[in-house]
Amino acid sequence: MKYLSRPWLPVVFAALSLLAHAQAQAEDFRIGFVNTDRIFREANTAKAAQAKLEQEFSRREKDIAELGNTLKAASERFEREALTLSESQRAQRQKQLVDTERDFQRKRREFQEDLNSRKNEELQQVLERANRVVKQVAEQEKYDVILQEAVYINPKHDITDKVIKALNASK
Repeated sequence: MKYLSRPWLPVVFAALSLLAHAQAQAEDFRIGFVNTDRIFREANTAKAAQAKLEQEFSRREKDIAELGNTLKAASERFEREALTLSESQRAQRQKQLVDTERDFQRKRREFQEDLNSRKNEELQQVLERANRVVKQVAEQEKYDVILQEAVYINPKHDITDKVIKALNASK
């Protein structure tokens, strides 16, 4: 059996030294995870944004629901009375129903687009504020990396509760 020759001995020691150094560095490496969905559900700023949106859009939503109910009632009434109406009356009522349906669909679509746009604006503000708080927590507690999305995360790395508490405490 042949033993390692002396020229290889320093290389082996250097590799072992690097491995030990890398392991020590890995122990100092701190990683955290933040669940943004929980922040959007649980943080006071997110709840306030949701309440603001509900207040801002509740009247329009109610108006659209009323228009939908009116359209449904008119359609049912037309179905019941269609056989007793003259051809011209039937055509006129049918045209009114089609126009009302088109108006209803347009208003509902515009409402949804406006709501989505405002919701995105509000959530963007919440996210920007949350990101500032995440950065503060990371700096204070000396984290090297904070992830916001992951397929799996060990719960011991989840700092979402800390972020929500800090976010709720800040103004």
